Amino acid sequence: VSYELSEAEAALYKEVTDYVREEFNRADALEKDGRRGTIGFALTILQRRLASSPEAIYQSLKRRRERLEKRVRSEEIEKRGAEARAFLFASGLTDEDWQELDELPEDEIEELEDEVVDQASAARTIAELQAEIDILKRLESLALKVRQSGSDKKWEELSRILDDRKTMFDGEGNRRKLVIFTEHRDTLNYLSS
Repeated sequence: VSYELSEAEAALYKEVTDYVREEFNRADALEKDGRRGTIGFALTILQRRLASSPEAIYQSLKRRRERLEKRVRSEEIEKRGAEARAFLFASGLTDEDWQELDELPEDEIEELEDEVVDQASAARTIAELQAEIDILKRLESLALKVRQSGSDKKWEELSRILDDRKTMFDGEGNRRKLVIFTEHRDTLNYLSS
């Protein structure tokens, strides 16, 4: 299926991609303390959600911002860093474990991904964390505008296919069944609403 993103979608995609790239670069500086892999994993999940739907990226950005704001309000940076490291090391998850996530039930995978995306940050100080929150607020606003604009090219293409009599109806005029797979619950909710 070939389609071109709307201007708003393309701008959102570029902005989130830039955010992910900058955070990956910041995470590279943390390679020594073991946080780099988890932060990279979280950013990869965020990037995948961007490709899923405007709803998935909006909800992911919103949850991430809300969690980071909660951390700013409730924790000292040293305690947060120690707890994040303790969470990662206590989980005992190795690179191989992350790759074997496909064997878990879908709801457990998404729950674990949400936890990692929401908690992992390259910020080392409250000021850095607040700067990331400010970026997330801007990205969240962009994602909300795309979601509310109704310009979702993937949905438009799916809708076109669903309305195509030649594709969706057999020779006797009976509607064919179509199975649609989504990777993220937010996208499923978006499509069913």
